[in-house]
Parts: sequence; C-alpha cells; structure tokens
Amino acid sequence: MSALAAGLLLLCCPAGAQQMTAEQPQSASVEDTSAQTLVLTLEDALKIALSENVSVKVADMEVERVGYARKGTYGQLLPSVDATGTYSRTIKKQVMYMDFDMSSFGGGDAADASGGTASDEGSSSAMSSKDGFEVGRWNTYSAGVSVAMPLINAQLWENIKISGQNVELAVEQARSSRLETVTQVKQAYYGVLLAKEAFEVYKSVYENAMANFRQTEKRYNARKASELEYTRAKSTVQNAIPNVYDAESSVILGLWRLKAVMGIDLDREIDVAGSLSDYAAQMFRDIHENDDFSLEGNSSLRQLAIQADQLASAIRLNQYAYLPTLSLAFSYSMNAMTNDFKFADYKWSPYSAVNFSLSIPIFSGGQRLNAVRQSRKQYDELELRRQDTERQLRISIRQYLNQMETYMKNYHAAESGVETAAKAYDIAVKSYNLGKSTITELNDAQLALTQARLGSSQAIYNFVVAKSNLEQTLGFDTESE
Repeated sequence: MSALAAGLLLLCCPAGAQQMTAEQPQSASVEDTSAQTLVLTLEDALKIALSENVSVKVADMEVERVGYARKGTYGQLLPSVDATGTYSRTIKKQVMYMDFDMSSFGGGDAADASGGTASDEGSSSAMSSKDGFEVGRWNTYSAGVSVAMPLINAQLWENIKISGQNVELAVEQARSSRLETVTQVKQAYYGVLLAKEAFEVYKSVYENAMANFRQTEKRYNARKASELEYTRAKSTVQNAIPNVYDAESSVILGLWRLKAVMGIDLDREIDVAGSLSDYAAQMFRDIHENDDFSLEGNSSLRQLAIQADQLASAIRLNQYAYLPTLSLAFSYSMNAMTNDFKFADYKWSPYSAVNFSLSIPIFSGGQRLNAVRQSRKQYDELELRRQDTERQLRISIRQYLNQMETYMKNYHAAESGVETAAKAYDIAVKSYNLGKSTITELNDAQLALTQARLGSSQAIYNFVVAKSNLEQTLGFDTESE
C-alpha cells in the first residue's frame, strides 16, 4: 500500500499546484503577471512564428542583401567619379642627352663649341651634348578628377537583368522558408494536442484503475474477492502510473518543441487551445474541397523556373561577349613641379582630356564559345531536374491524398470502436461490481477502450499532419488558407 499511496500523492501534487496558481488573488504584481501561461491558438502560433522564427528572419535579411546587390549593379550604368592626388620626391634626376644641328643657330659658318668652323676637317654640322644635363625638379604635385561611364555594353545590361532575377529567387526562397516554418509549427502544435489527448486517456485509465481497486479492496476485506483479484487490481493501478508520467513528459517536450520552432523563449510558459477533435469535423470536407491540385504554387518548381531564366540570361551574357563595347572617360588634373616647399609660389599647370574607348573582341582562344556551351549544358541539366522534381511532387500529392483518405477511414472505424469499447467497459464494470465477472475481463475491457481512444486521436493527428505536408507541397500560404 505504501507504493500505491506514494503514486497517488505524486499524481495529486501537480493538480494541487495548478489549483493554487488559479486561486491566486488578482492583485498580483507585474512580475507574477509576466509568468502567467500564454494560451495560444494555431493562428496565434503561426503569427508569432512568422515574425520570430530565425529561419524566416534570415530569409528576409537575404532578400535585403540581394536587393542591395541589385542596386549596386544598377550603379554601374552611372558615371564613376574618382579624385586623385599624388606627391613624388625625386631622389636622382634623369639625365638627358640631345643631338642638335648648329645650322639652326646661324648657318653653316657658325663656330663650333671648340672654336673651329663647320668646314674644318673632322667636324660636322650635327653636334651633340657629351655630358648631358639633368631634367625635372625635386618635388612633383598632382591633383585631379576622373570620370568614366559605359556607353554601350550589352553584357552589363544583361548582368543587371540577372541581378533582378537574383532578387526574385531570394524572395521565393524566403517564401519557401515561411512555408516550411508554417508546416513545422502546425505539426508541433498538433503534436502537443496529441500528447494532451494521450495524457487525458492515461489519466482516465488511472482513475478507472483506482476506482476498480477501491471496489476490489472492499470486496477483499469483505471476503468476497480473492487475493489474486486484489493483487491484480493493485498491480493495474501501479502499471497505470508510469503511463501517466510518460504522457505528461510528452506534453512538456511537445511544448518545448513548439516554442523552439516559434522562436520564443523556452522558459516562457505556454499552452495550446482546442483539441484534436476540433479538426475531425473538417476531415471529409478538406479532402474533397478541391479536386484540382495544381503545382503552380510549389516553391521548389518556382525556384527552378527562376533559375532557368537565370541560365537563359547567362547564355545571352556569354554571347554578348562577342559584341564590341564603348566607354567614355574624362580626366582633369593640376600639376606643379618645384625644387622648394614655398607653396605660395607654386605654378599649377592644368591638364584635361576626354577619351572614347572602343573594344572589339577578335580572338580569345575559344573561351567565349566554351562559356556559351557550358551555360547551355547547365540549362539542359536544370530542365531535366525540373521534370524529375515535378514528377516526384505529383507522386507526393497522390501519396498524401491516399494517406488522408486512409486516416479518415481509420478515424471513422476508431470512433465506432470507442463507442463499442466504452459500452463494453461499462458493462464489465457493472458485471464486476456484481461479482459476475473477473478482474481480468475488466482489464481487457479497459485495454480495448484505451486502444480505441488512442487510435481515434492518432488517426486525426495523422490526417492533419498529412494535410499540412500537402499544403506545403501545393504552396498554400497562410493568407490563401
């Protein structure tokens, strides 16, 4: 009896604690209010997850990042302006040698540098400086502005188009992350409901076992029940206690899993509203409400379609490498050369130029041709992947529909089984109390009722899980639902 009393005490403690929490005065402090349990509906859980889930936040950041990259690509169409400034100090000046014609200084009769005339033997009218002379100054300053922009560049224009497709791909990937998060939240929510249903079933089993044990104990004390029946009734109670604890632990783990996929603090106390039976009435309508299951909303196919557009643009990008490009450049600079640091006396000389640059590709060793061939092969590979993905998705849709129909039939069968098992259990209890049946027959009736109730809840859970997978495959957004 001591083990049975300990089990009763442990089972009653959580209920007593909850009752004490519920009976707290309304004048509680702000700290107590923040610790209250947050009861969530499925819609509430989805709203929180779509704003707090880490995967969703990362996907949104990726969309912003790709958007900035697209804006940077558009900036290549605008002029680029750069300011430059340089200072150089000459360590050793350059020596220059020059040849010059003396006739340019007074005719062929002019004297040479040694005092002779141009008609002397061994002399020439073309003279040269033998030692040379240094040129330049010790300090050189330069400051200027340069402007450049493309005028005709087909590759740049196509690259801008590809950057826009990158944004579309990032947006679709963010949508895929949201669909995945919605499915995870739904399944975690349904898992908590299933765990709570199992907890209620096992708690009911325990309560029935306790009631039967008390009845058996009275009969045993009155010498109307054998010691075997008394012992079996006691062991039934003891065997029911671990199932209750396991079911309660499953509820706690399910709530932790739900909080994790929602992206909220794991220490926050939450609970879920409703029960799995709330979804039972929608099972028949959900499976027959739409006979046309289109894959237009499927995120995987949408991403493959965007990638196909990107590869088509990549093919054109490589083909445009054969076209000439034209660019414009303008530069303006101020230069000064001095031998001292008297800045006020510097003489600055301006210099400016406008350049048109035309580049015509002629030969690249087959690089451009092979790049085009490579992009076309990638496009063909992607098309095969798209066809295979679509085929697999259509198989998945049929599989989910078949599962939903099977689980719906299982539910109807389980509901009939619950009704029959409950009636059989009531008869077994009354018969046992009258002494017309044994404890073994009563336990068998209890086991059949437990299995029927768990089977009904499991059928509903399996149906809604398959339905959530089907919705993700079809690309149903929360707004469209």
